Amino acid sequence: MLTPLSNCSKFSVFTHVTVRLLHLTAVVSKPLLRMTIHNRSVTCARDCSQEGNKRNALRWDLTPEDISTMTDSLINRVKAVYDDVGSLKIENVSVENTLKALAYAKLDYASSLHVLDFPQYVCPSKEVRTASTEADKKLSEFDVEMSMREDVFKRITALQKKHQDNLLPEEKRFLNRLVTLGKRKGLHLSKDIQEDIKRTSKRISALSIEFNKNLNEDNTFLVFSERELGGLADSYLNGLDTTEDGRYKVTLEYPHYYPLMKRCYNPETRRKMETAFHSRCKEVNTAILEELIQLKANVADLLGYSCHANYVLEINMAKNASNVSDFLDTFYETLKPIGIKERKYILALKKRECLMKGYQFDGQINAWDLPYYMNQVEQCKFAVNKDKLIEYFPLDVVTEGLFGIYQELLGLTFNEVEHAHVWHENVKLYSALDTETGEEIGQFYLDLHPRKGKYGHAACFGLQPGCRGPDGKRRLPVAAMVANFTKSRKGCPSLLQHHEVETYFHEFGHVMHELCSKTSFSEFSGTQVETDFVEVPSQMLENWVWEKEPLRRMSRHYKDGTTIPDNLLDKLIASRVANTGLMNLRQVVLGKVDQSLHSSPHADTAEVFAKHCKEILGVPATPGTNMTASFSHLVGGYDGQYYSYLWSEVYSMDIYFSRFKKEGIMNPKVGQEYRKVILEAGGSVDGMDMLKTFLGRGPCQDAFFQCKGLIKSKETQTL
Repeated sequence: MLTPLSNCSKFSVFTHVTVRLLHLTAVVSKPLLRMTIHNRSVTCARDCSQEGNKRNALRWDLTPEDISTMTDSLINRVKAVYDDVGSLKIENVSVENTLKALAYAKLDYASSLHVLDFPQYVCPSKEVRTASTEADKKLSEFDVEMSMREDVFKRITALQKKHQDNLLPEEKRFLNRLVTLGKRKGLHLSKDIQEDIKRTSKRISALSIEFNKNLNEDNTFLVFSERELGGLADSYLNGLDTTEDGRYKVTLEYPHYYPLMKRCYNPETRRKMETAFHSRCKEVNTAILEELIQLKANVADLLGYSCHANYVLEINMAKNASNVSDFLDTFYETLKPIGIKERKYILALKKRECLMKGYQFDGQINAWDLPYYMNQVEQCKFAVNKDKLIEYFPLDVVTEGLFGIYQELLGLTFNEVEHAHVWHENVKLYSALDTETGEEIGQFYLDLHPRKGKYGHAACFGLQPGCRGPDGKRRLPVAAMVANFTKSRKGCPSLLQHHEVETYFHEFGHVMHELCSKTSFSEFSGTQVETDFVEVPSQMLENWVWEKEPLRRMSRHYKDGTTIPDNLLDKLIASRVANTGLMNLRQVVLGKVDQSLHSSPHADTAEVFAKHCKEILGVPATPGTNMTASFSHLVGGYDGQYYSYLWSEVYSMDIYFSRFKKEGIMNPKVGQEYRKVILEAGGSVDGMDMLKTFLGRGPCQDAFFQCKGLIKSKETQTL
């Protein structure tokens, strides 16, 4: 995800992996996979499936045997409902026995699922993680089976014809969505084609799960001497494990990889790290990804689409691959001259440093040079002292300030749940209440530190949907934020880089989207919106970490509690436009790579990435690596849709500058309107309609380019 992948990893593809997952109730039709992360109105087994609002009723102490048994039980319950609907006489279909029956089956599924498939990302026990992965595979196959029920599809289409004009708006939207998804699975085509689609879809689901399992279980580390780690602070070195001969073990986890790539002045050390990082699972995952590309192209062809990209984009805001190509090309043309200028400056920095330190100057910017010299640009042009800055962002203080800002802005109150049942001792559970009414609106978990076998990026997982149940009462939504911030150690708390503060703010924005949702159906709960709109709310909220007042509220020196000096704060805020050309060109590269891979029936993924890297970014990919083998978005629901990070940031900047910046970034009136119009609606309203309601006009893109320091024109260019 990225534009700004929350500056934290503008050179990774994963910092906020809010990856969409498809299952039975997917809003965006990625019917061929139910993979990874946040956007699934899923989860959690309860001690009793009817106790939808029971506090902290989600179970995280299941054995592998429990997971297997509960998976089978869930499948049998949901299948029974589909069987009942599929056996109805066509003339007897009704809203109650068809539409609502399916809705409540989906709710049961969504409310029982994540305790089965979420542990693969967070559970300390490898045996449980393995069982969870197996459950995910089994449920993925079941998803495909249920999505291909022609008998149910016929009842849905009959109901649509019978009740098209006398349904409530959300009922009509839900019914139309079911019909659309059925057609996009080929249920109106011949039996032979349906069987081909079903068989291929199951293979796609299994491969996608395997791809991410490989990454989650990767535990590669490199060993370096203290001399090889020159430029890194003592605090970094003290946090590393050591070998018997006193050398340092450096893993490929974010808290190790990114500081090294930005601060280590030894180019050979950076080269080794960059090579290892973009070689993770290279052989096995490259084969998986390239098979997935072929399989998805085959399904698109069976359904009558020219390519997989056009298939997935049809129900997005962008509509087709041509529009996405035009969008990315326009960005490239705007950014190209800025990128050329920034590369010249970086090359001059490199030449000077090579002369000063005695390194051979090769006359080019390598992939392992880019994060290091971009960090140098910030120091040279903006004089941001990151070693000093990090001391003002202890995790507890950031959390306290972040909570306060979100609570004040959205009219909420957060309370920690004491003695909560969680999956690891470092995990905390919180309850969110509406401040005015005192009503509990949902719960969220925070799992913020790395550990062996844990999901390695930052993401929001929707664990339970917020919607109405069969009894008419609202089910409380539950979400989890999973991140990998540096752990505290003796004498020093967990300290965050500013880009990590931005990531925290971003992912917590997704949590709020999940919790504030007030929809009738789980199909539209929380982040179940168009893929190219899903990042809008969380990207919009990143702006708060570039403003003085919010930054002061979530920072204090970890030793004496003093505030950030004005000069340091001013330099930080000014540095927002540092490297903006190259950072956004990186996003264009990833968007173009994604579109290229999913507009063809087959591809050499390493070659495609290398080609676009060189042509657009002007920096060659490291020989022998394949970044796409660890590009989880391509198998986690952003396939053909990675452009949406840039696309949605355009909208998010318009929201921020047109409403919050003008009327007050801590204005509770604007915040409450935002909560009501954007967050509460979930996916029950089209993203464009929400934007028009909140902005009072159609969106425009000038705010994005002005924020990035790319244009100064005040003229409005309507999208």
